[in-house]
Formats: sequence, structure tokens, C-alpha cells
Amino acid sequence: MNIRRGLRIGGLSLVGLLILIQFIPYGRDHSNPPVSAEPAWDSPETRALTVAACFDCHSNETVWPWYTNIAPFSWLTQRDVEEGRETLNFSEWDGPQREADETFETIQEGEMPPWYYAILHSDARLSEEEKQRLIDGLRATFEASPPVEGRD
Repeated sequence: MNIRRGLRIGGLSLVGLLILIQFIPYGRDHSNPPVSAEPAWDSPETRALTVAACFDCHSNETVWPWYTNIAPFSWLTQRDVEEGRETLNFSEWDGPQREADETFETIQEGEMPPWYYAILHSDARLSEEEKQRLIDGLRATFEASPPVEGRD
């Protein structure tokens, strides 16, 4: 009976904590600043692959699903979008792109898109062939429309 009571108290405490953290305001700034400039894409396919795998964090055209309103998912999503836009933003191509030079290696090594993003976004799960086409297309795009070098 003590174990059952402890589990009940633990469960109620967890539910109470989840309710309480909903009042923390961070993670609900679901703004999408205006698009100031995009790269001169080498092809519509490169843009489509980039939209599918990268735009939610690396553009000002983020889609904010319902779960991004619920803490702690809202916190994680907000952090990822802020960091993504800060390092590489396809919607502000006329501004500094801090880590544009690392884009190809990051995609090739499977670091982007992150595995946890691909769980809920099936269109971001790129095959090896699609990854290579994305990398090749981004190389051609960056060559024709170089990103502004950023500072760290």
C-alpha cells in the first residue's frame, strides 16, 4: 500500500509540475520575421529539399505545430529555431551566415536535420540520394549566390 501511495503522489506531482511549467512564457514567441532575401536557388528541387529538411529552423518561414505551444516542447523548439536562424538563415541571405561553410559537412555526417526533428517530420527524412542532391544543389546555389560571411 505504501508503494501505491508513493506512485500516486509521484504521478500527481509530475502532472502538477507539467501544469505549472505551462505558465513559463519562454517558447511561445512564434514569430516569423519577414523574408528579406533568399539565395538564387540553382533549381526548384534544391529549394524544395531545403524547405523539407531545413526551413523550419533555418528560415523565417517556420511552421509552428500545436505541440510547440506546450512546455517543455515549446522551449526546445524555440531554442532550436533561434539557434538555427542565428547560424544559417535562408530568409535573410543578405545578412551574415555564421556557419554556411559547415552546411555540406553537417548534412553529409547526418547531423542535420537532427534525428528528433525527423521523427515528427517525415518529409525531412532524406534518403542518401536526396541528401547528396541537396548537398550538390546547395553547393551550386552557394557558388552562384554566395552567403555573406558572418562573425562568431
